[in-house]
Amino acid sequence: MSDRNRSDRNTNIKGAAAAGKSSGGIIVQAGMLAAATIIVRIIGILYRAPLTAVIGDLGNGFYGTAFNIYTIILIVSSYGIPSAISKLMSQKIAVGEFRSAQKVFHAALLYAVIAGTVASLFLYFGAPLLVPPGSVMVLRVFAPTIFLFGILGALRGYFQANQTMAPTSISQILEQIVNAAVSIGAAWLLIRQVSGQDETTRAQFGAAGSALGTGAGVLAALLFMLFIYLRSAGFYRERIRTDTRSREESFGAVMRATILVITPFILSSFIMNLSTSLDQTIYLKHMINVRGAEETAVTTINGLFSNKAVVICNIPISIATAVSAAIIPHISTSYARGMRRETKRRTVSACRMTLLIAIPCAVGLGVLARPVTMILFPQWKTLDLAAELLRAMAVTVVLYSVSTITTAALQATGKMAAPLIGAGIALAVQTAALYAMLYLTKLDAYTLVWSSLLYALVIFIANEWFLTRHLKYRVNILKLYVKPTAASIVMGAAALGIYTVLMRLLDGPLAVYYANLIACAAAILAAVVIYFFVLLKIGAICAADIERFPGGRKLSGALRSAGWL
Repeated sequence: MSDRNRSDRNTNIKGAAAAGKSSGGIIVQAGMLAAATIIVRIIGILYRAPLTAVIGDLGNGFYGTAFNIYTIILIVSSYGIPSAISKLMSQKIAVGEFRSAQKVFHAALLYAVIAGTVASLFLYFGAPLLVPPGSVMVLRVFAPTIFLFGILGALRGYFQANQTMAPTSISQILEQIVNAAVSIGAAWLLIRQVSGQDETTRAQFGAAGSALGTGAGVLAALLFMLFIYLRSAGFYRERIRTDTRSREESFGAVMRATILVITPFILSSFIMNLSTSLDQTIYLKHMINVRGAEETAVTTINGLFSNKAVVICNIPISIATAVSAAIIPHISTSYARGMRRETKRRTVSACRMTLLIAIPCAVGLGVLARPVTMILFPQWKTLDLAAELLRAMAVTVVLYSVSTITTAALQATGKMAAPLIGAGIALAVQTAALYAMLYLTKLDAYTLVWSSLLYALVIFIANEWFLTRHLKYRVNILKLYVKPTAASIVMGAAALGIYTVLMRLLDGPLAVYYANLIACAAAILAAVVIYFFVLLKIGAICAADIERFPGGRKLSGALRSAGWL
């Protein structure tokens, strides 16, 4: 090997490392995506209240039924693309194979276009076969979004592989802002067009307007990502030009390798997300066809579960999704370089970061289920049932959050089949249990809750078992689970007490909704401070943990001055 080649190779590897370092470590990148996810979910929740006021619970039911099918088709065609590209490209970038990494991107982009086109056409023309008549129009409005999402996913995976999460984070926020504005506006305008018709027709048109907002948001995010990609193209072209490490591979070979990696990601996501849609389909058919319940009543209850309880629970779970997106390139890189100890450390660090958020969120949703539901979805007629469904679902926040991280770790280290096996077992157990509960009990809407809990528990156990066997993965139960849980219990008790006292003081002078809003907000803010304080005092986190975050050194200094550290 010539000195020139050695120099080029070393330069490329150092460049790759520098790129990763300049974009921040795993905690910074995960924190960036998590912050964006929180903003996105807050926007999503805030616009859900006025949207529900416009389209009603029946419109929510039509939307939820169509959205579940849309989600399944989206997953089958496009949903796993960002994670798959991130894994494949980051492994090649880690060893300086920039040309090969670019070929992977082109192959994934072609896959996204072909799969997105087929899926969109299938969804549009097959809508009458996939959903009840009330949701057909809504599903057809969703159809073009799948095509756009595939291309958007390829671009997001490209930047994630280069360990820069800023474009993805900004595009997610932009997507949700446009989604919120168009959903409410389009729903209102479409309902006005049919204002003289019956409630069912108005609900259908309102749900279609909401679906239009989803597509508009994806289009806005795609245009933004294309702009960023074109602006940074010069840097990546120069990196490819100096690449001397990539092997000569035909595009067909790269395409086959890319599909082999994308497929397990898609299948894993498909099975994990199929559980909710399958549950709701079985529930709807059983209640309507076997028990003879009215379709509108059952659809409304399904909307309470899927578009209220599940939506609220998904806020903290989505933080784990953001962390998993950030850790895939980091774990893939360390694993590709043979750094098994570092791979385990990064996996445990991601789980710990997730649990420090997921556990208090689960406890908070449990004790403040009704106040939170009242703020976000103030439909008084269905408030109590929606709140009870949320309270019962709260523990799934912890189970799904950890499962999301362990799934990402297994996929990033090449164990693509493991999450598939675990999800398949969980789906089989869940479906059998759901049928048993529907036929043998009178739990009604709560069958959806218990089925979801069972699924989350089985997949949690399966992933932990696979990861332990594969990486000799061990966790400190006390540090990861017991201490955050103890701090969360103290926090939950304090939050409930503060809320109760404030409601008694404010209930007279203010209307119930505003009294609840102020009392709940104050209880949550106090809960955050109390939880953080207890974590510090019981040794669940330390100064070193705090200093890993952006601005952590200043915060650590302030806490020392206050006597908290």
